[in-house]
Amino acid sequence: MNQISKLFFVIIFINSYGIFAQKKIIQAKLTAEKITIDGKFNEAVWNTAPIATDFIMYQPDNGKSVNENRKTEVRILYDNEAVYISATLYDDEPSKILKEITQRDNVGTADVFGVFINGFNDGQQDFQFFVSASGVQMDRLATEDGQVSPNNFDQDFSWDAIWDSEVKLTDTGWAVEMKIPYAALRFSNANVQTWGLNFYRGIRRDRQHYTWNPINTQTESVRNQSGVLEGIENIKPPTRLFFIPYSSYYYEKNQSGSANKFKVGMDLKYGINDSFTLDAILVPDFGQTKFDNVILNLSPYEQQFTENRPFFTEGTDLFSKANLVYTRRIGAAPKFVPEDFDASTETVIDKPATVNLLNAVKISGRTKNGLGIGFLNAITEKTYGTIENTVTGEKRKGIVEPLTNYNVLVLDQRFNQNSSVSLTNTNVMRNGHYRDANATALLFDLNTKNNDYNLSGDFKYSQVYTAEDYNGFKTSLNFEKTKGKYRYSVFGKYISGKYDINDLGIAFQNNYHNVYADASYRILNPTKWFNTFRMDLKSSIEIQNTTGKIQDNFYNFGAEGNSVNNDYYKIFVQINPLTTFDFYQPQVTGRYSYVPRSFSSFFVFSSNYNRTFAIDIQPSVKFYDENRRIDYGFYVSPRYRVNDKILLIYSFNYFRNLNDRGSVYVANTLNDIYYTQRNVKTITNEFSGKLALNNKMTINLTARYYWLALQNKRNFILQNNGYVTDAAFVPDLDENFSAWNFDLSYSWWFAPASQITVLYRNNAQDYSQIIDHSFGNNFKNLFSENLNNIFSVSFRYYIDYNTAKRWF
Repeated sequence: MNQISKLFFVIIFINSYGIFAQKKIIQAKLTAEKITIDGKFNEAVWNTAPIATDFIMYQPDNGKSVNENRKTEVRILYDNEAVYISATLYDDEPSKILKEITQRDNVGTADVFGVFINGFNDGQQDFQFFVSASGVQMDRLATEDGQVSPNNFDQDFSWDAIWDSEVKLTDTGWAVEMKIPYAALRFSNANVQTWGLNFYRGIRRDRQHYTWNPINTQTESVRNQSGVLEGIENIKPPTRLFFIPYSSYYYEKNQSGSANKFKVGMDLKYGINDSFTLDAILVPDFGQTKFDNVILNLSPYEQQFTENRPFFTEGTDLFSKANLVYTRRIGAAPKFVPEDFDASTETVIDKPATVNLLNAVKISGRTKNGLGIGFLNAITEKTYGTIENTVTGEKRKGIVEPLTNYNVLVLDQRFNQNSSVSLTNTNVMRNGHYRDANATALLFDLNTKNNDYNLSGDFKYSQVYTAEDYNGFKTSLNFEKTKGKYRYSVFGKYISGKYDINDLGIAFQNNYHNVYADASYRILNPTKWFNTFRMDLKSSIEIQNTTGKIQDNFYNFGAEGNSVNNDYYKIFVQINPLTTFDFYQPQVTGRYSYVPRSFSSFFVFSSNYNRTFAIDIQPSVKFYDENRRIDYGFYVSPRYRVNDKILLIYSFNYFRNLNDRGSVYVANTLNDIYYTQRNVKTITNEFSGKLALNNKMTINLTARYYWLALQNKRNFILQNNGYVTDAAFVPDLDENFSAWNFDLSYSWWFAPASQITVLYRNNAQDYSQIIDHSFGNNFKNLFSENLNNIFSVSFRYYIDYNTAKRWF
């Protein structure tokens, strides 16, 4: 390399370092003039405010300055009530600005402007506010590092604040005006405020993301790369008190008859101080939450469902930190029998599908010194089922779920803006002589000053109190290189045989130890072919503690990236080179069954959603080292955006398991464990449609049809060595299951964070041990007598105490 070339690279390095090393600062301007949020910036005071500009690309070409014809200019004002933001977003091709209208908190296919505010300037939690070019609002709490764009749903979009915004499309681009009341933020009571601040702009048609203060993608830490807002003085944190009263009406009709139900309740949010917030629900109502995608579960593990209840999703980052909390446990289906239950002569013939939640409260926040504190308490009611005596036929009521108290406590100390030590405790107490449980976790997450390396680990201890108490533990350690093109990690964990967190958490496996390693390469700036690209190589081995047998072992390779046309590709291959043993499929403690060697692969193609028509495709296949055993499937999902208001999405998923093997219950005097060799066919059809009447009002349709057919072909008996021997064919082991869900809803955000929803829902399930291979007949059978219809109307109004007190 000649001297000129060396000098050139030194200059490039120095410039790049300078871009990311310095924090930008902007001054807020005090205003006595009333600001009207209309997107026009007509008030004269706007012209006196300093300008934040010179945005830097975050992705795909990290560190590149924005073109002059697409520059962004932002100004900030403040008064005793709120901060005000005006943003002028220039675009040399304004007719190409994408502006799909969506529901609140859904960016869709649209350009976006965002503001990130940290009132303590501590790099720990951002309050993020986005507005799309169609005027749709999005807001979230960002407590974990990740992508800054609103397309990253790892952050908490369930958080909704009261704020105002307006958008105007112009001949030179578009403009955004925002009013963010202090009640929507957290900050100290200091006379002179210094806030962490960043601005975001997404240009959707080019998939380009820009920020005002540069963010270096070579490191995973994002929140501590914000700029600084100064100039705000002599303001006081307002009383953060919000009431969310609601009322709802339900009409339900099925083959058993019809019923009307009316509910009234209220949620409460109160800012205890400038750091902590109390949330409470009184007489909760979750009747309009999204339906669960129920399947016929052939695995030995329970089906895990997504949490859709807002109280248990909003602001819960602290509670999920140790992975000890699975909130679907709270209010789940009853799982006990009465204390005086006689298993030899009695059976439970009927019980509710869920347990009613009486009330719940949570307190969460973080001090200016970085100590995060979270407390959650929920109480579910005593629930009865119907018990039948199998000898006399007599029926009685009995407790199938006692009055239960769930508690979570979290202490999380952050330091150096990128590291933390946490303590979490969960406790479940049931009234009477039922099972109680307690679990505690100590975690640490340490990063070097420049976020080059990470060392993290945990120690968890579980206690279960039953007729025979038991306890267990889990511990893990992870070392990772987190910066640069080349990264790697090494991970190990040990879980004891009686580790059990399933009273409030969820853990499928225990009694094993594991070693895992991976290495990856990624491009940090676009190339001739790709805007983003990465490759990963991973390896893992799991060994069962008691027997020393290998229960899992794999090596896999994956490569994925976005092309210059912003189409997404991924290829994945995995080899399981060793015969392993499954300690869970037999569903009997101490027993295990062999799993043959295998090779699997899948391919993903997702075309650019900016196009009017786009499609997702994913074929997959898995070959086993066992006679004629193979899994294969095909997923396809076309989507068509008719215009900015109408979007239609259909998905079809077809999957076959040929000569699959699994345990099956067969009553026998020798207590042998039976296995079935089976062919399984699973077909899932889903359709969704959205009609946006405007940026506050949408009509949404979601439908799902699921069908699984299982044909028993051959039977075996499991031997003590984990292998099977032939058994006589067992009849009546075929299974045929169908499930249908349909939601049609109208949603109107008639005021900030306030909503009216009208929902029509029907659902049905059908199970038989006679297989009908006709797709049409299975679909038809669902509606013959199993259909459940629900019509509901819900009204929720968000009241800010600071606004309400003026009414009087």
